[in-house]
Amino acid sequence: MSEQQTHPRTDPAALKERIGPYGAWLGTTLFATPAATLRRAAAEIEDIGLGALWFGGDYPGGSEALSKAAVLLSATQRLTVATGIASIWSRDAILATTAADTLADAWPDRFVLGLGASHPPLVAARGRTYAKPLTAVREYLDAMDAAASYAAPLRAPVPRVLAALRPRMLELARDRAQGAHPYFTTPEHTAKARAVLGPEPLLAPEQAVVITTDPEHARTRAREYTAIYLSLPNYVNNLRELGWSEEDLTAQNGTGSDALVDALVGWGDAAAVAERVNAHLAAGADHVSVQPLAPTVEEQTAQLRELAPLLLRR
Repeated sequence: MSEQQTHPRTDPAALKERIGPYGAWLGTTLFATPAATLRRAAAEIEDIGLGALWFGGDYPGGSEALSKAAVLLSATQRLTVATGIASIWSRDAILATTAADTLADAWPDRFVLGLGASHPPLVAARGRTYAKPLTAVREYLDAMDAAASYAAPLRAPVPRVLAALRPRMLELARDRAQGAHPYFTTPEHTAKARAVLGPEPLLAPEQAVVITTDPEHARTRAREYTAIYLSLPNYVNNLRELGWSEEDLTAQNGTGSDALVDALVGWGDAAAVAERVNAHLAAGADHVSVQPLAPTVEEQTAQLRELAPLLLRR
């Protein structure tokens, strides 16, 4: 019996159907945004017609992921809300299990628990020691499954996906979750991830975008994003594995070469941006979470509304 069969979870096919091919990813502006603004943004994303709202969380000094999910769920009627990601270092596995079950009971079939090992600097800021992330995630999933066996869950098990970039973590996502949520990647990575996952698990990459035809403006905005993630070893190692050179990774004061920035961030008019989003689907993704790079939630949702007619007519 395979490892996946010994830990039955929600059917990935049902999750794919529920969230559809397109979602939104709200970025760092989310952390310091008042709850009332977040509720309005979530309601607008639901009105736009996107299938899921993904968001970051569990950053020191920022938002706590599962309570933030409750804020977003409370503002919507149909929209699926997904953590992207809840760090395994932020709460023990029993708390993660019971909190996720509580959200699923309050909002049935609308919550996805995205889990991940986070990054050494963020874990150190919590006074924890980042070590052996693959082992740490596997043991965390073991503890979650054990916690779920203590009592019958309120409803069907909450779908979980893993923040997974490289093959061994993708294999764990394949075997112990409904799928993977890669972040800061390219369509080329999506094709490699699909090859590891196989056809059934959910593959839901994030794609950052800027709707502008001005290259200077696009890359300036994009570099505010790449500067954050090119400082984190997990992302850098993944890009090295995809073939990017040290010169590409360290160019422009560590924000990346123009070629790397353009590969990571889709920019241009709305049609060009939609084409980049769809490139992930062509490479094997089931769902793409679109992150407009804008300084406010209002501007993010405005860009999503501009893109939606091009995406949802597919």
